[in-house]
Amino acid sequence: MKTFWKKTRQVVHNLYSGPWWHRIIVWFATLLLLFILFLGAVDINFLWLFGRSPGFSDIKNPVTNDASIILSADSVPIGKFYDENRTPVAFNEISPILVRTLIATEDERFYHHHGIDFQGIFAAIKDMVGGHARGASTITQQLAKNLFSVRTKEEYSTGLFDKFRPTRILSIKLKEWIVATKLEMLFSKEEILTMYFNTVDFGNNAYGIKTACETYFATQPDNLTYEQAATLVGLLKATSTYNPKRNPRNSTERRNVVLANLYEYGQMYINGHPATRQQLDSLQSLPMITAERPSGRSQLGRVPYFRNALKDYVMMLCRRGLIAGYNAEHPLDLDVSGLTIHTTLDTRMQQYAEEAAEKQMKVIQKRFREHWGSTVPWRDAQYKEIPHFIEKIAQQTDEYKYLYKKFNGNADSIDLYLNLPHPVQVFTYDGTEEREMSLMDSIRYMVSFMHCGFVAIEPDTRHVKAWVGDVDYNSWQYDKVTAMRQPGSTFKLFVYTEAMNQGLIPCDRRVDEWKAYPDTIHGKVTTWAPHNANGYFTHANMTLKSAFARSINSIAVKLGYECGIANIIKTAHAMGIKSKLDNIPSLSLGSCDVNLLELTNAYCTVVDDGIYNMPILITRIVNREGKTIYEPKLKREQAIPYRSAYLMQQMLRAGLTEPGGTTAALWQYIHPVLDRTEFGGKTGTSNNHSDAWFVGVTPGLVAGAWVGGEYRSIHFRTGALGQGSRTALPIFGWFIQSVLKDAHFSRYYRKFGEPKEEISPQCWSCVGSSYYSRPSDDEEEEETSDDEGITDEVAPAGTPQPAAPATSETPET
Repeated sequence: MKTFWKKTRQVVHNLYSGPWWHRIIVWFATLLLLFILFLGAVDINFLWLFGRSPGFSDIKNPVTNDASIILSADSVPIGKFYDENRTPVAFNEISPILVRTLIATEDERFYHHHGIDFQGIFAAIKDMVGGHARGASTITQQLAKNLFSVRTKEEYSTGLFDKFRPTRILSIKLKEWIVATKLEMLFSKEEILTMYFNTVDFGNNAYGIKTACETYFATQPDNLTYEQAATLVGLLKATSTYNPKRNPRNSTERRNVVLANLYEYGQMYINGHPATRQQLDSLQSLPMITAERPSGRSQLGRVPYFRNALKDYVMMLCRRGLIAGYNAEHPLDLDVSGLTIHTTLDTRMQQYAEEAAEKQMKVIQKRFREHWGSTVPWRDAQYKEIPHFIEKIAQQTDEYKYLYKKFNGNADSIDLYLNLPHPVQVFTYDGTEEREMSLMDSIRYMVSFMHCGFVAIEPDTRHVKAWVGDVDYNSWQYDKVTAMRQPGSTFKLFVYTEAMNQGLIPCDRRVDEWKAYPDTIHGKVTTWAPHNANGYFTHANMTLKSAFARSINSIAVKLGYECGIANIIKTAHAMGIKSKLDNIPSLSLGSCDVNLLELTNAYCTVVDDGIYNMPILITRIVNREGKTIYEPKLKREQAIPYRSAYLMQQMLRAGLTEPGGTTAALWQYIHPVLDRTEFGGKTGTSNNHSDAWFVGVTPGLVAGAWVGGEYRSIHFRTGALGQGSRTALPIFGWFIQSVLKDAHFSRYYRKFGEPKEEISPQCWSCVGSSYYSRPSDDEEEEETSDDEGITDEVAPAGTPQPAAPATSETPET
């Protein structure tokens, strides 16, 4: 052993002896070897001194925060979910102009180094000594920083060296070098450039070149011009200082520097030839022109309501474990997962829905303001102003809470500031306007608007094709498609369906008459006496088909007692109503809250021959590797017998054909397309006309519309103005007319057809034909009164029938 160490010392002595140039070479080689060994120690986290570094597996499969893209059924992008707004592109989708501009500006020796440019480092040191500091990071090093900087500083940096700032900075820089070297070992230069362009932050919440091109120039990466490419590359030096939208002067100066570098390196070509000085000067003289940002309303439209519902829908699928690789324990983060979500929504149909809603709501809003005049619309059932209505809304605002805390609850000080006028942006149907208003006045202005919701669903696929959550997303984010409101007489669908389930037919008869029913309220046995909307009874022995078409309350309630409220609830739930329903007599008239989506889907169950499926918003989800991780599977549950569904189809059609049918107003919208399909529907209006509904059906498309105030106390005073046939029905009418006139939607040109089982036409072909007999143009169509008003009277048993009821409003529950 002594001999071994003696010989070793002799070899080392001889190695570091000799001429001076020999010693310099040996010492340089030794230092280089020690440096390499030190890098290895950093990489393997020797003695846990340096913290864990990204390994080859991490680098080969880097995880970036890619936005999830939302596509419509007609392949139109309709939004993103993102934490970092990023959409990846391939190398062949990037303009060569942009590639040359980046290399000339950031790393002119990119193709000649292996991740670390030592020549650039020495040049940077030299310039620093001369007082001209500049960066020396290569594109590969910048990519390493983009991919792993956060995790290198937080997740990976847990070693002893990271406890002290100087050694922590050194450790991070060395890890950056190591990752850059590994990147060069694993990827080609083209792949590195592609990864760089897809990960770099261009400011303005634009991550990646595709999003940057769309944000700043409304173009694509393969269509960039020299001045655009130079602008984007130039702002990488400082995304805020050289932002072309916020600082166009600085951006222009920086752009021109980049263009000059590109020209000097001989990388600028015009029409295939090297650019001349005059051409460079011409490019540098161009003004800074960026894409204008669309106005809030045109940018958001009403699709944001659908996008918000879509996010909840995806999370529901994830919790149920229906998306491959995700479940409740391993949740999906849409903002960073880079998914492509193919939805059912059709942008052309969505446009028709938005146009129909806006067209009708303009009319309703004008009518509403004229109706109330100089008075206020927030009224109780007796049309008296509700005390402190506006004040209670104001107390829910952030500004009130701030003032309450600032002034320690002093009412006078709070009221002073709440009533202090200041410029505010308010919604109008002609666009956003700036007005001088106090907070209190702005609340009074905004709550005086009427609102709407609309959704269209294909009954056989349950694909949601259009979704209008309200009149303007910027002003009201609360989605009226999923809002809980009283359905009024649209709920009678379930009463009559259960009657069909129990063996009744549309031609069976019941008498329209006043009757008191026993009820129990707070444990006390009372009598419940419902009334029809107009306050009178015909005493006619009418068919169920006519009673449904005319929406006669007395007969619906009578059927409710005959069939059993519990059975009606069971049927409603089977058909698609998921909301809680109370076992109370007034349920037959729609006293329990439901939402528009579930109600419309339940009507789909009737049209789809009694088969239930949940509404479907997504046809496919694809992950960033291109693998499909979700596709819906229709279960097709027979919720009600086919016989009941077919008979209810005839009942829904009867609203247009029976004398006094509440759906007769639909004729004026559908007469241009009567030859293309068949129609049916049901109106509904709740207490005080707070909620107006219409669900329209065709064999291929079912759509529901709701109209009302943001609060239930915001409503019309008289029934004629607030009925479903006057407010909600026209939205469906304009929508279905536009859809059926569009040749793209010829798949909806079909009829209900003959029964698939042996069902005698005598079941439904009673007074009032089941086929269309549209009034002639010279006939004056009768203004049909909607049906949904009732009065809940609590009276002792045996109370005589009144000559006429005092009111005709449907009570809220």
